[in-house]
Amino acid sequence: MQSFSPQITAPTGNYWQWQGHKVHYVQAGQPQADRPSLLLVHGFGASTDHWRKNIEELQEQFQVWAIDLLGFGRSDKPAQEYSGQLWEQQLLDFIDQVIGEKTVVAGNSLGGYASLCAAANGGDKIAGVVLLNSAGPFGDQLSERSINLVQKAIQSLMLQPLPSYLLFQYLRRKPTIRKTLKKVYVDQTAITDRLVEEIYRPSCDAGAAQVFASVFKSPQGEMVDKLLAKLQAPLLVIWGEGDPWMRVKERSVKFRQHYPQLTEHFLPAGHCPHDEDPSTVNRLMRDWLATIG
Repeated sequence: MQSFSPQITAPTGNYWQWQGHKVHYVQAGQPQADRPSLLLVHGFGASTDHWRKNIEELQEQFQVWAIDLLGFGRSDKPAQEYSGQLWEQQLLDFIDQVIGEKTVVAGNSLGGYASLCAAANGGDKIAGVVLLNSAGPFGDQLSERSINLVQKAIQSLMLQPLPSYLLFQYLRRKPTIRKTLKKVYVDQTAITDRLVEEIYRPSCDAGAAQVFASVFKSPQGEMVDKLLAKLQAPLLVIWGEGDPWMRVKERSVKFRQHYPQLTEHFLPAGHCPHDEDPSTVNRLMRDWLATIG
């Protein structure tokens, strides 16, 4: 990654009131008449901090925003139902009320699914969508009975307060965070004390344990294939091939089946390619953004 340029200002952190709650976001770069703004959306357990390497470079050519989804990062963590539909509405309202122009949304993992929901249902608010190891089920996965039974068993267990709380307390420990990162990052040098701290810190906030538990109670959202059928915006998909949590090759085939006009790239990285190989991801995003106007 390039060193931070003294001519580029650091991202500015702010709060936005949404549905009675404080939502944290950062903004960097200046509006560009010939380029849309870019909104970055983190994955489960992460925050705007996870995009700092991308913001540092992309702000030189784009107005860049990053947002903490409700329940994560520095945003409030109220006791309520969390779902893709909730975060979709959050992103669309943020584009309307704060950014104020057509925007490219880019998301990793859970943030990718929320971004796709917003892009598929956001109409002319969306200039394009970038998905990095994006989460979300396809409709035909629901027919895989064995997988459903396992998911239902886990969900049944996690709906119980004590198992959910104990698992949260275990997963939020710094040694556990580091161990998990080592499983999902190909480049182990990208796993720094700073990264571990950035993931650990929000888990100390009031309500964090309840947010974790609520994920297992969330209603089933729209299937990815249904979202792709509605999508009208250009789509860039970036895969970290070494992701142990996703069947990348299988998901790639499904994405191309349901949205053949996408642009797609594979990188020798894990679940979070934007953080593990930011220079390559930034270049791919810049080049693609130049093609969509």
